[in-house]
Amino acid sequence: MDHNDIRKIVELMDEHDLSYFHLEKDDFNLKLKKGLDADSIQAAFAAMPAPVAAAPAPVAAAAPAAAAAAPTADAAPAAEGEAITSPMVGTFYRKPAPDSPNFLEVGDTISEGQTICIIEAMKVMNEIKAEKSGTIASIAVDDATPVQFGDTLFTLK
Repeated sequence: MDHNDIRKIVELMDEHDLSYFHLEKDDFNLKLKKGLDADSIQAAFAAMPAPVAAAPAPVAAAAPAAAAAAPTADAAPAAEGEAITSPMVGTFYRKPAPDSPNFLEVGDTISEGQTICIIEAMKVMNEIKAEKSGTIASIAVDDATPVQFGDTLFTLK
């Protein structure tokens, strides 16, 4: 991984308001944290098996706020049906190419394993497949919109 790749990761962290990034592959290990002083970083790395528990106050305060906001956002779709959530951070696309039709529309019936959208992360197009069957009740995200891990993409009825 070169300097430009790391710069792109930092830019994605800024774009998606992330404070922590960890990539481990074979003999390569990269951990990035933002907004922490040297003592906080050292303390967080010392307790890596449970990094959330050892997180400094600014990060810990932000995490519960995000966690508290998530149930509120998911409460309305849960009443209508079951939510299909984003498995990663990236940019959500409803169609495989700009000139192609959307994968899904409201009212479409989907089956397990069917491609339902694409999420672009670090210039890689990841096909997202349905984990369950059902009928699309709503589409919660606009095309070409950034999404976070756990954001509701679709609601099934």
